[in-house]
Amino acid sequence: MNIKTKLTLAIGILVAMIVLLVVLSVVNLQILTATEPDSPAAGPGLQRALLWISIVGAACICIGIGMWLRLPASINNPIKEIINAIQEIANHNYDKRLDLGQNQEFAEVSKNFNRMAKRLEDYHASTLSDMMAAKKYMETIINSINEPIIGLNDDMEILFINDEALNVLNLKRDEVIRHSAQEISLRNDLLRRLIRGLIDVPDNEPGKEQEKKEPLKIYADNKESFFQVKYMGITQPGKDGVTLEKKGYVIMLKNITEFKELDSAKTTFISTISHELKTPISAIMMSLQLLEDKRIGTLNGEQEDLANSIKENSERLLGITGELLNMTQVESGKLQLKPKITKPIELIEYAIKANRVQAEKFNIQIEVEYPEDKVGKLFIDSEKIAWVLTNLLSNAIRYSPENGHVVIGARQTDDGYIEMFVQDFGKGIDPRYHKSIFDHYFRVPGTKVQGSGLGLSISRDFVEAHSGTLTVQSELGKGSTFIMRLKA
Repeated sequence: MNIKTKLTLAIGILVAMIVLLVVLSVVNLQILTATEPDSPAAGPGLQRALLWISIVGAACICIGIGMWLRLPASINNPIKEIINAIQEIANHNYDKRLDLGQNQEFAEVSKNFNRMAKRLEDYHASTLSDMMAAKKYMETIINSINEPIIGLNDDMEILFINDEALNVLNLKRDEVIRHSAQEISLRNDLLRRLIRGLIDVPDNEPGKEQEKKEPLKIYADNKESFFQVKYMGITQPGKDGVTLEKKGYVIMLKNITEFKELDSAKTTFISTISHELKTPISAIMMSLQLLEDKRIGTLNGEQEDLANSIKENSERLLGITGELLNMTQVESGKLQLKPKITKPIELIEYAIKANRVQAEKFNIQIEVEYPEDKVGKLFIDSEKIAWVLTNLLSNAIRYSPENGHVVIGARQTDDGYIEMFVQDFGKGIDPRYHKSIFDHYFRVPGTKVQGSGLGLSISRDFVEAHSGTLTVQSELGKGSTFIMRLKA
């Protein structure tokens, strides 16, 4: 029986009882009205009428109360059951089922609800299975990576970590997964260094790797190891589907111990060879000085040309060995600075004096731009910065056309820095090579001028050792300007 039939039947019964009560009352009233008040039948008739009216009225009241108690409950109870079942589904209890009796409407609701719950249960089981399979697949991939890798969410909780990272950090998986990396780092020095490095990397660009320049030294696998640390921000599309929202980070460590050992061996080898080469080169230079001495005889033209050639090549070789020694000092960390107060003009004059012969050879005019009253003093290792300025001026002369000119100078900036610069007006440097020219042994393709490719890299190392910067501004056909920026 459906709800509509129930309501119709209940209202019909109530109406019928009320009509019966009214009809009974009217009939008895007519009978009593037709009977004489003094008649002996008046009293029993009145009592009989009251009895029937009372019986029918009581029956109406009982039926009404019964319907009032049962009818709302027959509708309200199933609705409560439906609400409770919906709450169970909302709490992911997908095995909840309804049985609302024989009411047609509620039976249909039960049938549809149970079908929905069954589908949700199947979907959840399949989705959970897929998620677990995907999770295991990802864990397998992460653990198959031979380099340590750590994943964190935006709240700095560790989401995943592979066995290599656990081995390096000396931690257990159940100690770190879904735990705060910052709390764990309080008792783990290595993780604290990694987290500090993550915080120190400014403005992690989403989805882009950022690499720490200095390798991380770690004692792992019973030996001293070196790791290159990389940080990468993880993002996903936001609610609008376009804007990327930061969701966490990935820390990757690449073991570069083998390369570090090879690099150390290379540095030692170059340093040894450079020292060994200086002795015979010095001997050659001394022999040339003796040949040039008029007391042992005069050289003919061909001999003088040969001697000059030997001298030029010896000086070039001596310069290369000097650059190699400087490079090995930087790479081995043995570079020692001896700073003192120096005027920039002193460094400029030293560079000009060192390059005067070369400038006269190519007829290059050297111009100086130096507002002496506006440039302060520097607290630097004047020998190394003078070497840098000399190297930059030498390059400018070599890459300038004959009968040209170069500009060397210094200026004070508003932010408390002093910039020393060397400008030439040669063919310039292709923008593609502006960063590469400061790498070891790099030479711009097509360059005919001889060189080792070490001068600019050593110059940059010397300047950075003073917490300064060395940059280039250049356009093809317009020349180049190298700018050394140091704190005043």
